[in-house]
Amino acid sequence: MHPGWNILWYIVAVSFLVIVHEFGHFWVAQRLGFKVLRFSIGFGKPLLRRTVGADQTELVVAPIPLGGYVKMLDEREGQVSAADLPRSFTRRPPWQRILVLFAGPGFNVLFAILVLWVMYWVNGMTIIVPVVGTVTGGSVAARAGLTSGDQILTVDGHPAEDQSDVEFALLESIVGHGTAALQVRSPAGSTRTVTLAVPSPAERHALTEPAALLRGLGFQFRELPIPPIIGEVLADGAAKRAGISPGDRIVAIGDTPIHDFRDVQRTVTAIPGRTVPIQFSRAGRQLTVEVRVGSDTQDGKVVGRIGVGPLPLTQLAQYSPQLVRYVALSPASALGEAASYAWSLTANQAQLLGRMILGQVSLKNLSGPISIAQFAGESAHGGAGTFISFLVLISLAIALFNLLPIPLLDGGQIVFQAAEWVKGSPLSERTQAFGQQVGIALLVLLLGVALFNDVTRQFG
Repeated sequence: MHPGWNILWYIVAVSFLVIVHEFGHFWVAQRLGFKVLRFSIGFGKPLLRRTVGADQTELVVAPIPLGGYVKMLDEREGQVSAADLPRSFTRRPPWQRILVLFAGPGFNVLFAILVLWVMYWVNGMTIIVPVVGTVTGGSVAARAGLTSGDQILTVDGHPAEDQSDVEFALLESIVGHGTAALQVRSPAGSTRTVTLAVPSPAERHALTEPAALLRGLGFQFRELPIPPIIGEVLADGAAKRAGISPGDRIVAIGDTPIHDFRDVQRTVTAIPGRTVPIQFSRAGRQLTVEVRVGSDTQDGKVVGRIGVGPLPLTQLAQYSPQLVRYVALSPASALGEAASYAWSLTANQAQLLGRMILGQVSLKNLSGPISIAQFAGESAHGGAGTFISFLVLISLAIALFNLLPIPLLDGGQIVFQAAEWVKGSPLSERTQAFGQQVGIALLVLLLGVALFNDVTRQFG
């Protein structure tokens, strides 16, 4: 993927989510009577500026797309007229200030829930059943008695309907106390309990590195069969120009027979720039077209692309009902599932961050702007649905990050306002200044670790 593409979609994603976040502060502040002076998207010297409303609030677009801010009237920052003094941030009740500070992260969470609600309502839920595929001999999983074909039903008593449920629960159990009791169902239908045990703290810590958990435990989930049926054709791709359409089933690429959509990906990736015959079936007819494979850059390597995608998960249940289940949802059920998923994802992120701070989970899980930009570009390349799902994840991450009790963030300011509310008077300037210095140091440390991880991933 070209770096410029990644940067473009990173800017689009961050700018949109900053608007959501800052609009939360802005909307609640106005409703509670605060005077808002500026609503800025981006930092630096304004590129665009417009004043709106009775308060002549400035709407600003600035050139550095790494965040934004809402500036409210504050007597600590300059002269305030007697008429406006009651609307100054410091003169409003502490509970109102806390609500304004909560509103930014709250709107990020609300955005995620609303998007998930629409997605679940329109598309339903697709559950990928956690069935064990390969088990490595001599591994933790093999010693525990886990075998290929076992379906994992529970982890330490918690139901595991989807593969993601198993991974989250395993991480929590293994990191927390070094063992995880799995209730599994064999292909023959009998159930039993197997216990995965990792007594060594060093080994448990190694399992928390990105993508290391299942591999380190010694098993993988059964690979989901994906028929080589075209689900999506990009408008500017080589396949579209050659006349390939959604619904076509790829039979062969050159001399290579195709049985699974992954065969399409592997074969095309290896032949950038070449022209090959692609044989496919359409409505019972066998057709062949010549396709000039396009080129793209992935992880520093030139790879082939023809601009096609597989069938969506919602359609795979008819091909692999034992591994994929589709559940249609009513509007009310979709809203409940959306709220539940947003909560569980945020809680898991918070637990992961807490364990990183305690040294129980690898700091390599922290991602910085380079990795996020790469994810943005890849998700945009995957289509609107993939990019919207990416926005949901990042929106929840922004909410959690801003609620950290670091003075420069909303969470730290909430702590200051709560302390003032309990104390009955503002904290001293010295205490607030010290808090700001600590906050800057913590943010620099977090950003430094995240950037180091980004650079390591790029060159590792």
